[in-house]
Amino acid sequence: MSKSAILPGFKLSLGYSLCYLSLLVLIPLGALVARSAQLGPAEFWAIAISDRALASYRVSFGAALLAALINALFGLIVAWVLVRHPFPGRRFIDALVDLPFALPTAVAGITLTSLYASTGWLGAPLAALGIKVAFTPLGIVAALIFIGLPFVVRTVQPVIADLEPEVEEAAATLGASRRQIWLRIILPHLSPAWLTGFALAFARSVGEYGSVIFIAGNMPFVSEITPLLIISKLEQYDLVGATVLAVVMLVISFVLLLSINVLQWWAATRESRLAAPVELAARGAVA
Repeated sequence: MSKSAILPGFKLSLGYSLCYLSLLVLIPLGALVARSAQLGPAEFWAIAISDRALASYRVSFGAALLAALINALFGLIVAWVLVRHPFPGRRFIDALVDLPFALPTAVAGITLTSLYASTGWLGAPLAALGIKVAFTPLGIVAALIFIGLPFVVRTVQPVIADLEPEVEEAAATLGASRRQIWLRIILPHLSPAWLTGFALAFARSVGEYGSVIFIAGNMPFVSEITPLLIISKLEQYDLVGATVLAVVMLVISFVLLLSINVLQWWAATRESRLAAPVELAARGAVA
């Protein structure tokens, strides 16, 4: 790369960036790992894989994964409708998608609890059908869906807007079905952004606390999430136990996000290799 291609002040800006990231991310995480390293392996694993800890991992990661999968599906549908289908009130719905970003998580948790309680507007009809949402793991999933939906919509929406309708029209004129157009043209184009939105929603859901504690019921071995268990240990001045659980959450989250990023990189690489002019893409849809 030529020197003229480098922005002025590159070394200085890089130094500031590394310093900023170190202060906010690397040093706190390093201190967390160093604190947990003071324990022996036996003590560490005894805390990390205790029955209550394992139950909280299942609730936290299971609910986060389920909520992220639901958001990946319906977030894509919402983004597609907002971009491709004009209708009255579209701007209002588009602005409403960002509500979980602006709404305090505690307010969201209280609101969802009121709605899904057995006497709430939504909870009462569901209770009549034998479905209990509030104070169950299902309530945790509902809260995580609420806070994670914008990540998928806002990640996929600009990619859909950049997708030229002429590609789909050319494929249709050559005899491609809607299913072929979706699977061979649209989905490969959207998959990197779609995976990114899923990863962001999942990461946000794993660490969510404020909107979950009100609707979860917080019953150990049933609806207790790991962040709540960490807070409980801190309130009991069990700093070592809280640190161990935090390190376990950090490692699992990092491995999962790294796997998703590798999959995203593979999808983007595959898309770039298969890129072709509009007519060739359309012909490939009917091949």
